[in-house]
Amino acid sequence: MAFYLNCNTHFFFKFSLLFSLLSFSFSQSDVVEAPSPAADSCNGIFLSYAYSSGTKLKPTDPTHQPYRFESVLTVLNNGDEELKSWKVSVEFQNDEFLVSASNAVLADGTSLPANVGNGTVFAGFPMSDLKTAIETAGDLTQMQVQVKLLGTQFGVEAPDVPLPKNIQLANDGFICPKASMQGKNEMQVCCRKDPKFKANVTIDEEFLPRQSGDLTIMYDVTRTYDSNYWAQVTISNHNPLGRLDNWKLSFDWMRDEFIYTMKGAYPYVVDSSDCIFGTQGQHYRDLDFANVLNCERRPTIIDLPPTKANDTTLGLIPNCCRNGTILPPSMDPSKSSSVFQMQVFKMPPDLNRSELSPPQNWKINGSLNPDYKCGPPVRVSPSQFPDPSGLPSNTTAVASWQVVCNITHPKGASPKCCVSFSSYYNDSVVPCRTCACGCPSNTARTCSTTAPAVLLPPEALLFPFENRTAMAQAWADLKHRTVPNPMPCGDNCGVSINWHVLTDYSRGWSARITIFNWDETAFPDWFAAVQMDEATRGFQKMYSFNGSALELNGVNNTIIMQGLPGLNYIVGETDGANPKKDPRVPGKQQTVVSFTKKNTPGINVAAGDGFPSKVFFNGEECALPSVLPTNNSNREGSTTILTIFLAVFVFIMLHQ
Repeated sequence: MAFYLNCNTHFFFKFSLLFSLLSFSFSQSDVVEAPSPAADSCNGIFLSYAYSSGTKLKPTDPTHQPYRFESVLTVLNNGDEELKSWKVSVEFQNDEFLVSASNAVLADGTSLPANVGNGTVFAGFPMSDLKTAIETAGDLTQMQVQVKLLGTQFGVEAPDVPLPKNIQLANDGFICPKASMQGKNEMQVCCRKDPKFKANVTIDEEFLPRQSGDLTIMYDVTRTYDSNYWAQVTISNHNPLGRLDNWKLSFDWMRDEFIYTMKGAYPYVVDSSDCIFGTQGQHYRDLDFANVLNCERRPTIIDLPPTKANDTTLGLIPNCCRNGTILPPSMDPSKSSSVFQMQVFKMPPDLNRSELSPPQNWKINGSLNPDYKCGPPVRVSPSQFPDPSGLPSNTTAVASWQVVCNITHPKGASPKCCVSFSSYYNDSVVPCRTCACGCPSNTARTCSTTAPAVLLPPEALLFPFENRTAMAQAWADLKHRTVPNPMPCGDNCGVSINWHVLTDYSRGWSARITIFNWDETAFPDWFAAVQMDEATRGFQKMYSFNGSALELNGVNNTIIMQGLPGLNYIVGETDGANPKKDPRVPGKQQTVVSFTKKNTPGINVAAGDGFPSKVFFNGEECALPSVLPTNNSNREGSTTILTIFLAVFVFIMLHQ
């Protein structure tokens, strides 16, 4: 009897242990589920999107009802080559709001939660590369990744299923047909290599090649220890017209890292409270968190002023400390990059020298600069730096990642600068468009956001918009024109540029350019550019700016300009001599540009060839007027315009 009980006890113990092990293994979140049977017939990259479940959410709204959805996106490499830095496009169509996504990040650098209703691209993290069955003996944990999605969709109620319009691989060199349905809840597609695609990387290379873009960010680990490492971040501008002023750089730490110290830049917020009250403080019990710079999950980094360039604690980093200004290489190659270093502390289970993970969801912006959209960091071959000792050798980084950012134009975004047109053959100025840089937020303001801008006398350009109303009405009465009621709203632009066709002769012509700064922020090292499809080949000279023709995308139609020494700084708007009665005075810069007609036969200046088709200021494209000055007015006004602009020119020269 005792033997029977002992046997049963022993058997029960073994069974319990086995059951516990099985329960533990099935509870793990990293278990890779078996692929769909349809994957067996795919000899490329197999993608599937399967809807799992959903429930109705509050509040109740018959016209825009929210529903929770849970889905799984599967990426399986059934090909014969490793898929590096996988990316998948999911064309959401139900105004989806994504709350979380496992094993992936959004490729455009947006942090979750995020609105993805117009579609999005997922990039792998932390598993960005998918190996083949050949090199892993069919190990799905290395061949496949499953992204579990949780979010909110609108309007699709059970039994209908909120599936995207399509899914496809976003990596170069693959062809994906339209995804097909597998039942009611799943869509699938098999993407195969494009035989016509010529890759610039061989399968034997360990890392992907560096990519080109308007702006690139290198994240180079230069020194590594068990609990922390030093990283050097290099921001390089490659766009001939792009620039950044007062740049702010932000990213997401994905594994509870925190910044201990920095050189060449500084956190926008110095705060260690998240570490003190978080898991970091529990692990690093002996670390003095009073010296920690930042513990935010998404820190924002800013550049240091030039006065810190030689600071032994914060500076002494080449290409640092420029107040956040990164110029285009066409303007000054020596100022087209910005560099800083930071010491990053890691958290378990990453406490070894080789466990390195770059931050994700990079974003960079500046003031009055283009918008940039950044992709995910991609592992590239280690960067090399000149030896700090001065020896003729290079020091290699431990590991390097590249982030590529490109200039984008968000839908509905307003410009930040505008252009007005005038000419010697018409005494009226065509001002900036109504609400060119956005309409006023104060709805009580009595102005029309739809009425076209009213023609102005040339002297009105010297006054802020709110001081032009009486001048515009008097000018309209003098010219027997009617004005709308209410009057149109202003352009609301911080910078306005007047392009004035000054002269037009048989062998050449000229224009005068005046830049007005209506903001209180000054613009050091400013530059502007104009695109002129018919006139650029005839460009001769600028007289108080440094101007040169620039070829963009193989087309020679752009003239770039910047102030000469002493004229490369545009001050902000200031008070008038008597603030109680005098209007505010804008910062101004002015020049004359001359053209020859020898290289542009048939050019018709008055018909429009003498006006730019695009104007840029500090890399930002400006809004243009919708009409050109007409050639049906008497030419007596040219004397008035010439007098006004000569007065501006004299004013500028006297105040340099």
